[in-house]
Amino acid sequence: MVSAHEGRRVVPVALQLYSLRSLMADPEGFRGAIRSVGEMGYDGVQFASYGGLSAPEMRALLASAGVRPAGTHTNMSVLEGDLDRELDYNGEIGNRWIFCPHIAPDRRANLAGWMEVATSLNHIGERCRDRGFVFGYHNHDFELAPISDAPDRTGLDVLLGETDPSLVVFEPDVYWIAKGGADPVAILRQYAGRIPIIHCKDMTHDDRRTYAPVGAGRLDWPSILDAADAGGVEWHCVEQDAGDAPMIDCVRASITNLRSWGMGEKDR
Repeated sequence: MVSAHEGRRVVPVALQLYSLRSLMADPEGFRGAIRSVGEMGYDGVQFASYGGLSAPEMRALLASAGVRPAGTHTNMSVLEGDLDRELDYNGEIGNRWIFCPHIAPDRRANLAGWMEVATSLNHIGERCRDRGFVFGYHNHDFELAPISDAPDRTGLDVLLGETDPSLVVFEPDVYWIAKGGADPVAILRQYAGRIPIIHCKDMTHDDRRTYAPVGAGRLDWPSILDAADAGGVEWHCVEQDAGDAPMIDCVRASITNLRSWGMGEKDR
């Protein structure tokens, strides 16, 4: 475990609620999970769904749980088809960050596909900006692979090189960057100033190279946190897709470790 670094800014920590999806099958489970997240010491939550709650219900829940909204992950079908409704809801609950979390395989089969996606992201980002929101892209590992008909470029090169930084920010997932064969610290440095939020998850030490709580795996967290601090990151967002232990225990371990390293604003 790394120790706290007094030279870093204290940055709030959120949980991407996808991590607890098994506990959130109905509105009551959704409410209970968010309350638990607040009790663990998280400062915020990031959405992958809204649990069937209206905007006023969600706003009241967040206030009662003592957490703030730190973004939402919205599928491309909504971003390209019903964006205004999504922005209306997020405006009501006080969230200003909208992220595209994935691109379907048939839209990234070649360079032309990646270029078309970049054009769409610019358009979505412009619409978000015009309404006071910040739009960005969240990576997995497939963006780090060479493009089939342009092997000197990766999908990430295109998405971040062909989009306007004032319209499309970047939410890097450090686990997926490492899984894709790149260096998370180098990526954080390369796109410094364009990264408001990073996704924090760790990678197991064994040959599976699968998900682990932050601080329980092989990633270099002192260097990651230093690069994030230097780049002006505003939130750290824990996400763990699966785990060897119950997910509630995994996300508790992650916030415990991050707080021990000086992250997290609650009760400081």
